[in-house]
Amino acid sequence: MVLLIRRLAALLALLSLLVGCSVTPITSTPTPTVEPPTPRPDALGFANGHTLRGAFRDFWQQHDGAQAFGLPLTEQLWVDGVEVQYFEHARLELDASGTIKLGDLGGVSGDEALSRLPAHEVLRGANALPSEQRATIKPIDQTVPPLQTVRALLESQAISGTAAIFWADQRGQFWTDSVTLSGSQTEVQHVARGVLGAQGATILIDGKIAGVSTNVYTLDATTTIATGQPRFDEMVPRVKAFMDQDVSEYTFDGQKVRGYRSPDNSLLWLRDHVHQGKGYAYWEQDMISLLDQFRRLQRPNGAFDDYLGSFDFGPVNGRKEVEADLEYLFVEGVYRAWQATGDDDWLRQQVEAMERGLSYATSDPQRWDATNRLVKRPFTIDTWDFEIGPPTTSPDGNIAPRHWIDEQTKWSIFHGDNTGYAQAMDLLARMYDHLGNAERAAHWRAESRGLIERLNALAWNGKFYRHMVHLTPVEVPVDEAQQLSLSNTYALNRQVLTAEQAEAIITEYQSRRRSPDQAFAEWYSIDPPFPSGVTSMPENAKGHNPGEYVNGGIMPLVGGELARGAFSHGYEDYGFDILQRYYSLIAGTNASYLWYHPIGQPGISGAETIPTDGWGSSAMLAALIEGAAGIRDDGTRFSQATIAPRWTGVREVDTASVIVRYGASDGYVAYRWERLPNGLRLTWTGSGERVDLHLLLPKDAPGRIQATLDGQPHEYAIIPIRESRYLDLSAAASGTLVLTW
Repeated sequence: MVLLIRRLAALLALLSLLVGCSVTPITSTPTPTVEPPTPRPDALGFANGHTLRGAFRDFWQQHDGAQAFGLPLTEQLWVDGVEVQYFEHARLELDASGTIKLGDLGGVSGDEALSRLPAHEVLRGANALPSEQRATIKPIDQTVPPLQTVRALLESQAISGTAAIFWADQRGQFWTDSVTLSGSQTEVQHVARGVLGAQGATILIDGKIAGVSTNVYTLDATTTIATGQPRFDEMVPRVKAFMDQDVSEYTFDGQKVRGYRSPDNSLLWLRDHVHQGKGYAYWEQDMISLLDQFRRLQRPNGAFDDYLGSFDFGPVNGRKEVEADLEYLFVEGVYRAWQATGDDDWLRQQVEAMERGLSYATSDPQRWDATNRLVKRPFTIDTWDFEIGPPTTSPDGNIAPRHWIDEQTKWSIFHGDNTGYAQAMDLLARMYDHLGNAERAAHWRAESRGLIERLNALAWNGKFYRHMVHLTPVEVPVDEAQQLSLSNTYALNRQVLTAEQAEAIITEYQSRRRSPDQAFAEWYSIDPPFPSGVTSMPENAKGHNPGEYVNGGIMPLVGGELARGAFSHGYEDYGFDILQRYYSLIAGTNASYLWYHPIGQPGISGAETIPTDGWGSSAMLAALIEGAAGIRDDGTRFSQATIAPRWTGVREVDTASVIVRYGASDGYVAYRWERLPNGLRLTWTGSGERVDLHLLLPKDAPGRIQATLDGQPHEYAIIPIRESRYLDLSAAASGTLVLTW
């Protein structure tokens, strides 16, 4: 028996190295010290160590044996209450009448079918002997979220002694529990973890296999945050409720297209849909249909359309010509959809379109300034779609903002376009790395660096990016050197800034937080705004006057990007403060608007304005999930994730349970964070392979900290970020880290 236990332990240790999971060795379970009995005289032995006996041996010999079924891969096993034996090409079952029949292999080999069973490496081992006792596990809890306790009944012929239960997910990761038997039924408890789906168990009694249960419970996950604080716990369901009302669906040539609409227009705009993806990715199943439609409509020169819709009179699509951001937005949208789905084949279909789009934006004379080698656009307010200037008449004879380009266009270099393209180039490089094209990855990474270097030299003023650098001389009745425009907050989260630049931008926003009678929040679309009559908006349109719409209105999308950047750059208190203020804004009215007047009155831009703005609410949700809760996907489907809980910054939170899952796949991460009297505990699991832990330490934590990973001392690094300190280490997809001091 000692030999058997050692071999099983070696198999499990080898498997744990292969899959990177935490395994409790079977030697931790008390076992008898007797040697296994000599095989029965009627058993037919094989060189691989397995045997055939009884009805299985007779059936195998009478039906062409190895030629028909191959050699045995296991001993006789009890699987879900049925006695079975696996062979290279078949599974044989013994039914209640004592008759052998062929079991279903699901169109695969016996080896593949066996690999789907819990503890299959143990089951196929030459010394994995069957027990004289039979056992099975039946669920009490059918479906369980990650890191919750599963209850099940262990039914066995043995009424005393110890059983070892090897729990396994569908990827073959193992977790072991030791159970003291108490009669024919014993309740067992297990902490659910691993990949989503059916979870099985293999039961060993006295070191021998007594049974296999292939589907004890189902592990399922829904994005949730539970801290005991409504301002955090209610954010996910509130934002989802907003965004569920922000969906438009159209049909083009028989193909259904679904996307997230503008807050003031029912058409599907590429920018609205892409920016909102940082929120809806956590529940939306259709991440690709709208992007596919924009790709199908891509113009021969590589340009993308801006908006689309389909009505009784026919399809509608087009582009506001002043817009220069669409090509980078398409890349960002593809990247997020690919992360959520993990669909490499779909990604390959988008590569040419992304290349053509970026090449158009960086070469076409209408988009590219060859002198400065930066993307240009007409003089708009930040990334919006109308040019600054007095109200004018459009080419079709209507009074309208300047959405078009003509000989009167005033050209400028806008920082938000260029930080967006720099990020898109880097994202495309990451995608090329994944697809194995190192040459194109290096090309786009170099292009990204060059773009930012040139932008910094031209537009960085030491505190933030200047709103516009004019290529066409223009007189502006406002101090442009002081104008802080909203895309500075986007830059915080595009991985294009130095730490010093990020700190400067955040500090500048903090300095513009004025008294409530002037503005209830510093989330300005632009500050200071333009005087009345300068924006080209008609006199009765929102934005004509300062403090309205994008001309100085207060925007949650700015607050959300600012909060997310604050969390990642060492301003955790400021990030939590912004989330608190947004929760107060929406809790009383159960509404969220694209913009607000500085005094807090909701902004109504027109008849189609909705009180469920997904643009701003998704930005706030991203700040909560990626910033406060600290879950970030560094691969696809959370194959490589960062877990960076920052709850130590909230004294009212002592425990936090967080689950973040994509709606379009089974990719997820879950953790439970706990504040200890003199330390922290973090337990996590997920669908991925590895995680990087990045824990915010309390301000009063000493310099010397003890860290144990799954019960063993572990090395770590302390990373200072401004006045904050983070403890960093890498670990397997599931585990427990305890910090004490």
